[in-house]
Amino acid sequence: MDDECFRLMGTLIEPRYVQQACDARRSHTQKFRTLLANRQLPETGWDALTLRLFLTDVAAMDSNLFVGNVGMGEREGRVFSDLVRERHYGFAHGIGRSGDIGAVQPKAAGSSLVSVLAKILALVSIHLLCSKRLSLTLVLSALRGERPGATKVIFCRIDQKSCVKSILTAGFEPLVIDGVLQGDQVCTNMEEVSNTVLREGAHTVLCVLSCSSCFAPRAPDDVVAIARFCRKNNVPHVINNAYGVQSRRMMHEIDVASTTGRVDITVQSTDKNFMVPVGGAILASAHRELVQRVLETYPGRASGSPSLDLLMTLLQLGQNGWRSLLDERERTFAQLHARLVHFAERVGERVLESPRNDISIALSLSTFETRHADVCELGSQLFRRLVSGARVVPRTEKQAAISGVRFDGGFGAHHPAYPSSFLTVASAVGHTDADMDSFFNKIEKVFATSGSKDSVAENTGRLDIE
Repeated sequence: MDDECFRLMGTLIEPRYVQQACDARRSHTQKFRTLLANRQLPETGWDALTLRLFLTDVAAMDSNLFVGNVGMGEREGRVFSDLVRERHYGFAHGIGRSGDIGAVQPKAAGSSLVSVLAKILALVSIHLLCSKRLSLTLVLSALRGERPGATKVIFCRIDQKSCVKSILTAGFEPLVIDGVLQGDQVCTNMEEVSNTVLREGAHTVLCVLSCSSCFAPRAPDDVVAIARFCRKNNVPHVINNAYGVQSRRMMHEIDVASTTGRVDITVQSTDKNFMVPVGGAILASAHRELVQRVLETYPGRASGSPSLDLLMTLLQLGQNGWRSLLDERERTFAQLHARLVHFAERVGERVLESPRNDISIALSLSTFETRHADVCELGSQLFRRLVSGARVVPRTEKQAAISGVRFDGGFGAHHPAYPSSFLTVASAVGHTDADMDSFFNKIEKVFATSGSKDSVAENTGRLDIE
C-alpha cells in the first residue's frame, strides 16, 4: 500500500491510528531500501513479518502473479497445489534461462532478484570470516575450455563418493593421491602431488582438486602449499570447501592461499554451512569470467528454491546472528572434544589427534574391536538409538572401487593402511548441548552393554560414507 492508500484509510478511521500503522509499515520498507542500496547483510536479522512482506512484494514482480496476466507458453509458472504455492511464496519460474543459469528472466524479475541477492549476501557472509556435487562437475567442465589437452585431475584423496563421481561425470580421469600419516592425522602428500604433475606433464592436468573440510582423522589439505605449487607450475586449483565456511581458521587459510598462490574457485554447500535444505552450492572465485563460464555450462534453468532458502535464512540471521552461530559452533566443538577425551579414557580408547580439523573428531575403536568381530555393530546400535551422522570406519586392507576407481585400504579412512578402526562425529553449525548430552548418554549405554548377548544388534552392514 502506498501513501495515498493510508490517506484514504484516514477518512474511514481515526487518522492518528492510521498514521501509526503507516509509520510501522515504513519501518519495514526502510529495511528493504537499505538492503537494496547497501547490498549488505543486515547487522541485525529481520523478523518473520518483515521477511514475509518482502517476499510477497518481490514475488509479485513475477509474471505468473500479475493481475490479468495471460500465459500462452508451455512454462508459465503454473502451480496446481495451493500448498506448493504457499511453500514457495508464489515463486515458480526458477532462475536463469536456457544456456545460462545466471541470466535474468524477462518474465521473472522477482525470482531473478532473489537469485542475485542470495549470491551477494552469501559472499558477504563468507567475507565476514576472512547440489555441491553437480557444481564440482560444472566447474571441471568449464575449465576444459582453457585447457583443451587436459584429461586428468589430481585428486587429493578424500573418501567421499560424490567427488570421484564429479570428476568422472565431467569426463576426466582422477589420479588419486593418498595422504600421508603424521601421528594420527592423514595429511596432504605434497611430494606425491608434485611428482605426479611432473610425471604426467602439467599440460595434461586439468587441475588439482583439494579438500578443505573432511571427516577426521583426515586433516584439511594444505591449501596454501598446493596453491603456491599450482601458481609456480601454471596448474588450476579447485578447492572442495564443502562445509568449511563455518570454520574461521579454514577460511583464513583459503584467503592466504588465494593471495600467495593460485586458487581458481572454491565450491561450498549451502545446507552444510547455512542450515537450509539440501540442493544449493556457492561458487566463490576472484575470476568473474570463470564463474560466468560455469554458469553457461549448466543446461537450462534451475530451481529457485536454494536461492530463496538461503536469502531468507541470511536475512533472518543478519551479521550478528551469523557471527553468533560461528561462536557457538566453536564452543560446542571444544566441549565435544573435551568430553570425548574423558569418555575415551574411561572405555580404554583415545581421541585420534587431528589438530587441523576443527569440525570433525575421530574416536579409536581398538579396544572395542578386540571384543567384536565387526566394529560396524557399534554404528548399527547407535543408529537404532536415533544417533545419525556418526560414522564407523573399520580397519581393513581390502581394496574398494568407486565407479571403477580403486582405493587401497578400503573406503572411508582416507588412507591405504590406517592402523585403527574409528568412529567419527562432528560439531557443525546448529549442533546443540542437548544433542551432545543425548549422544553421550546413548554411547555410554552401548559401550556399557557391548558384548552381552542381548545387546548385540543384528548388523545391518557398514553405513554409506557420503
